[in-house]
Amino acid sequence: MFDPDSFGNFANRSSSKWRRFPEDVLPMHVAEMDFEVAQPIREKITEMTNRSDLGYTGPVPEVAEAFASFASDRWGWQIDKSQLKLATDVGVAAVEILRVLTKPGDQVLVNSPVYSSFYHWIEEVGAEVLDAPLKLVGDDWVLDLVGIEKAYRSGVKVHMLCSPQNPVGRVHTAKELTELSELAQEYSVTVVSDEIHAPLSWVPFTPYLALGEAAHKTGVTITSSSKAWNVAGLKAAFLITQHEQMRQRLRALPDAMHWRTSLIGAFAMASAFSDSGDWLDRTNLQIQENLTFFRHLVQTQLPKARLFSMESTYLVWVDLSGYRTANPQALLLSEGKVALVPGSDHAPDNSYGEFVRFNIASSQARILEAVQRMARVLEG
Repeated sequence: MFDPDSFGNFANRSSSKWRRFPEDVLPMHVAEMDFEVAQPIREKITEMTNRSDLGYTGPVPEVAEAFASFASDRWGWQIDKSQLKLATDVGVAAVEILRVLTKPGDQVLVNSPVYSSFYHWIEEVGAEVLDAPLKLVGDDWVLDLVGIEKAYRSGVKVHMLCSPQNPVGRVHTAKELTELSELAQEYSVTVVSDEIHAPLSWVPFTPYLALGEAAHKTGVTITSSSKAWNVAGLKAAFLITQHEQMRQRLRALPDAMHWRTSLIGAFAMASAFSDSGDWLDRTNLQIQENLTFFRHLVQTQLPKARLFSMESTYLVWVDLSGYRTANPQALLLSEGKVALVPGSDHAPDNSYGEFVRFNIASSQARILEAVQRMARVLEG
């Protein structure tokens, strides 16, 4: 019997989360949930395996059909199903898009703090990172549209947008994104909107490509079921455009991007969007309950820490600068045996070094244990 409240590898899993660190380390770092995968997804995988249906990936119109219904029902977004292309994962999609739209030395805009892989993708194609950091307004991390326009004016080719924003959990508003799309059109910037965390939002989410003509002409969305349904190992994602002009700009994307997608992953992704909505709703409620629990623990056991407003994701951005420790992630790993993501991973200049990212998609017993270990190190 698996015990999700244990502090070890309770389900005997084989992923990086459980193999990166020694067994005495509590892993609260990588974006992987401790929850069970949705039953419809597991049944689809079992069904295909039982039929020995494990060949090459051919046409999978089921993905576009499933996502079209999901996007319409959840967000009121009417996609163009003919403009959806499969990819191995969002990283592969991003890199291939950047290969088409940039040349070495071109500038690509990000908004730190942001998903650390953005920097690696940009580096992979030989482009250069330009940062227009988010602004902290009260407890909200928001897009700095003045800073973004300044960057656009300087000659940025592509803007890698994280929407919702990992690691701060912000859902950018329709007003902000509309202004962004108009700026992108004015300065001929392509917006690559990574919306992989969107299904994990508990406030209204606005897809970039749902915003009208300016967004249609400037945008391409990359996404997957991998984060929201906890199936990153299945290797399936997609990109989608909403305007013939953008489709033509991306016509040089390699056909192999489709063939390198997992067959099981593609059908599991269709099952996630079409059959696993109830699981998603329950998971979002659990994440919100865990966030409330985590906030209380931090307030009572780590009183010098600061948390911020959150509207999406299970990855919490924690400011530990009140403890005056230059690298709290390393200290907590070595002395507390808690694995977190260092804040410096989320910025191009190693700023946010006194921040950490904490994964709350776990049992409350494990969250409690992690915070208690942190408190023993930081509070003494």
